[in-house]
Amino acid sequence: MTFLDFIIYVTGVSCLIWIYLLVFHCRFWLANQVLKTSAPLRDGEWPDVVVIIPARNEAETIETVAKSHLENDYQGKLDLIVVDDQSSDGTGDLVRALGSNRAHVVACKDLPVGWSGKLWAVNNGLVAANEIAPNATYVLLTDADIKHAPGTLSKLVSKAVQEEQAMVSIMATLDARGFWGSLLMPAFIFFFQKLYPFPAINNATSKIGGAAGGCMLIDRKTLDEIGGVETIKGDLIDDCALGKALKDPKGAKRSIWLGFDNGIVSLRDNRQLHTIWKMVTRTAFTQLRFSSILVVGSIIGMALTYLVAPITVLTVPLHGSNVAFALGALAYLGMTLAYVPTLLRYKKSPLWALILPLSAFVYMMMTVSSALNHWRGRGGAWKGRTYS
Repeated sequence: MTFLDFIIYVTGVSCLIWIYLLVFHCRFWLANQVLKTSAPLRDGEWPDVVVIIPARNEAETIETVAKSHLENDYQGKLDLIVVDDQSSDGTGDLVRALGSNRAHVVACKDLPVGWSGKLWAVNNGLVAANEIAPNATYVLLTDADIKHAPGTLSKLVSKAVQEEQAMVSIMATLDARGFWGSLLMPAFIFFFQKLYPFPAINNATSKIGGAAGGCMLIDRKTLDEIGGVETIKGDLIDDCALGKALKDPKGAKRSIWLGFDNGIVSLRDNRQLHTIWKMVTRTAFTQLRFSSILVVGSIIGMALTYLVAPITVLTVPLHGSNVAFALGALAYLGMTLAYVPTLLRYKKSPLWALILPLSAFVYMMMTVSSALNHWRGRGGAWKGRTYS
């Protein structure tokens, strides 16, 4: 095989990948799974809800987030439990200062071996909920940096009740300001949808499960049936693990739903590269099941999917192959068109789609960095904790 034959071959593989992704991969790229306003429940039918927020050193955002829950227009009974996970910045005091009898601060016990910090805090919140909100039909698991608009809880509950969903989850709108935010955050959502296609998750006959940890409204009875969060206690990608467990525990079909809603917004500032880098490297190697082989495979796969086509197009004066150029142009066009709906959801110019390969390259480097961190014993570093 000559070098030119090799270029044509790998570019053809890239083209086939994009044909598959566009046509046969659940049309994830349309980004069209949106939480719609359901018919409201009648008075007296709104079930009790308990909101549980694990919080470790979240003084910057916890007050705003807690207020967004306490000031919503939900017509049923609502309790808020903030699990203060040994914060040193007064996180719990800020919640207590709100003076609401619906806001409860629970001190998190010492982290036992085998648990991730977040899931242990959630578990502490669930235990406390048995006393604080024993009649709550639904548990809303959310984060200390996720702000909820006034009407979103009503929409979540309406969908869960009327469609008998075990879980309704929303992918929060991430901060995409500045160059790095624009380059990487819509791409993060695009890659997430490719790994966990929302239409497949929302299809009861599909075995694919997933969720977005920033907003998960869960039927409490179903959560108890699967053994609570203890069943996934060591998972760092806990949201998707929980979504899979809720949808299909031991072969029992249950329906879950994952989509978008502009009323769920992340307050985490993503304008700096190091902030995004830290977020991604925490779990990238976990996603690859701590496998060096999968890291190599992931790098090759990302290169074939996102780098080969634009490089082939841009270097046509060097290789001079019209066949390679045509295949590369077709793959590059498919990649660009697929990314546009996610960009529009983030109100970004479609021109950002032209540099999706650059976004992919940065994420490739983050994946390598995540693997190196684990090999050096600094895996899963977050909020002062690391996991082996």
